Amino acid sequence: MSRLLSRIGAFSAAHRLVVAGAWIVLTVALTVVTIGGAKFSDAEFSISGAESTTALATMKEAFPEADPGAGELLLVVEAPGGTSLARSDGRKLVAGLVSRAADVPDVKSAADPYAEDRPYVSEDGSVAVSTLAVDLEADQAAVEADLREAAAPLTEKGYTVELGGALDDGPPEIAGITEVIGVVVAFVVLLLTFGSLAAAGANMLTALSGVVVGVLGILAWSATGEGIQSTTLIIAVMLGLAVGIDYALLILSRFRDELRRGAGVDAAVARAAGTAGTSVVVAGTTVVIALSGLAVVRIAFITEMGLGAALAVIVAVAASLTLVPVLLKSLGYKALPRRERPAPGAAYEPPAAVAETTETDEQRPGLLGRWARLVVARPVLTMLGGTVLVALLAVPVLSLSTELDPPGGPDPASSQRAAYTTVSDAFGAGEQNPLIVLFEGTDAAGTASATAKEITALSGVADVSPVQRAEDADAAFLAVTPDHGPTDARTKELVDSLRTETDAVTGAKVSVTGQTAVDVDVDAALSSGLVVYLIAVVGLSLLLLTLVFRSVLVPLLATAGFLMSLAAGLGVTVAVFQWGWLGTLVSLDEARPLASLTPLIVVGVLFGLAMDYQVFLVARMHEAHRSGLHTRAAVVRGFGQASPVVVAAAAIMAAVFAGFAFSGGDQMVASVGLALTVGVLVDALVVRMVLVPAALRLLGEASWWMPRTLDRVLPNLDTEGSSLEEEGPRRELART
Repeated sequence: MSRLLSRIGAFSAAHRLVVAGAWIVLTVALTVVTIGGAKFSDAEFSISGAESTTALATMKEAFPEADPGAGELLLVVEAPGGTSLARSDGRKLVAGLVSRAADVPDVKSAADPYAEDRPYVSEDGSVAVSTLAVDLEADQAAVEADLREAAAPLTEKGYTVELGGALDDGPPEIAGITEVIGVVVAFVVLLLTFGSLAAAGANMLTALSGVVVGVLGILAWSATGEGIQSTTLIIAVMLGLAVGIDYALLILSRFRDELRRGAGVDAAVARAAGTAGTSVVVAGTTVVIALSGLAVVRIAFITEMGLGAALAVIVAVAASLTLVPVLLKSLGYKALPRRERPAPGAAYEPPAAVAETTETDEQRPGLLGRWARLVVARPVLTMLGGTVLVALLAVPVLSLSTELDPPGGPDPASSQRAAYTTVSDAFGAGEQNPLIVLFEGTDAAGTASATAKEITALSGVADVSPVQRAEDADAAFLAVTPDHGPTDARTKELVDSLRTETDAVTGAKVSVTGQTAVDVDVDAALSSGLVVYLIAVVGLSLLLLTLVFRSVLVPLLATAGFLMSLAAGLGVTVAVFQWGWLGTLVSLDEARPLASLTPLIVVGVLFGLAMDYQVFLVARMHEAHRSGLHTRAAVVRGFGQASPVVVAAAAIMAAVFAGFAFSGGDQMVASVGLALTVGVLVDALVVRMVLVPAALRLLGEASWWMPRTLDRVLPNLDTEGSSLEEEGPRRELART
């Protein structure tokens, strides 16, 4: 692989205009497809093929009038103390409000709360609710403003009017102030790492170019279908930017090392593309496979998110392998700090400090050099300290709990949440989230009537509606109102009880559905899917790292380190978002269980990033060991060579992810950002730079052991570029 990537890098450097032009053409083409065609779809969660999802689709076809859809708002009126909306004066005020609401542009209809067939007034007369049908394409802000104006005569008299439900929020904001600050911090880290404004700018330019193309690719993808979830684009931008900066950083750093060893610019580009480029491909492939593997959960939203993020990573890898060599060729010795550059017209003299050494690497000056010497000198103590630190950060994960969506919306101060709470208090916690028992068959209505009594007798049932029959289909349904809210564990028990109770029903096919049932099924699928997915990525890491390092124990160490980083990242996130500790730092509105998607997304992304750091750091140690050093010296040399890059990469990743964590926007995105920020820092600074070197020091030469039979069977990925070393002498012989 290293030989192929070296040739790709050399070609890109030799044909800079062609490569840059190809990227420009691709960008323009994607822009043309995207303009006017990109769509966002905030469809509700569902599982393809699940009972609740299939039955819900049938309900929408057979009973279109019973489907609330995304364009439904609830106009909730609450009377001041001592008054009642059941009296004539209260009814008159509400009737006027409903009439004015029906006249608001984009409001298709407004239901009468006092209608005899479907009354929506509380028993004590304190609350009345009008259901509004709103155009799905409406401007939500304008509709709400008009409805607020229509409600002014009531609010001026002391009545409380709230709007429940929500319309489409439109395209997401993906470049807030904190995200921009994160990018600026990443650039500063690059500048400090390289000591060259030109090198830092080239690195950032490559990453931003990759993000632009990745975003356009995802938007073009959305134009070919029904649209994408807004969160898909946000996660893709977050991950694409972070890995784009880090992958370019790795290749650029290796290019500088090759220049310092005396290689010419062209040779240094080819060598960097073949060695660091191989690590980038391995790391990027790991991330892509992990993200694409999210499809095992069988939830369309998760699959879409994984594929969108994977596309962003693929573009980042492609940009690193082609655009970075173009920029390196253009930069030449300007990639080095000014003090190291040759004078104009003079030959470059490599600094003597970079000459290859063996045992004297232990005397490498600087903080990281002293740290490496400390770790290998006291491996047991450093392993114990690192393990205790990770364990303390991970303790809160033992109380991890999740929910699919906060009832009433994520903002506790919103009118949407106030409306939800008011209706729940007045009509019962399950009033707004009924379960649907669907009957399909020639005698669907009769079977539903016969089953209604058994359902009413179940624990947790507040009410069962009369049988509703379909006009043009052999179907009927019962609406079951639970005693408890949609996220209550007792509601899940009721869903299970309904399915058990209706299993023995004959005469019709019976299904339990409704959005609450779908949410219960999705949450269960996410929980079970997380276990399956975690096993899958652990198995993948063992296989991939066995191929990379030709070792049995190194992959085990890497995988154990990933699990520790995952536990620490989720532990801190639970403490902040679920317990509420330091919640003001992330603009937390209220402490709640984590979003059900958060652990799954964090596993997929953090797994890939953890393997990145393992490859970046241990590959240099393995390279030193293959050159003839014993393990202790190889660990010190590899650490000294790779640790500055790993520290810079971790700082950049953390800065980018922290920008999303502290954005104060979507709480799920913020929780993912915080988990990844902590996970990346723990993985790079504790696991890979403390625990792994100390463990390799204790294992000694056994670290690199692999059964000979297995070694012969497995393909050689050559991440250290040994084939390039062999190719050089062969070329010299061919010339002679």
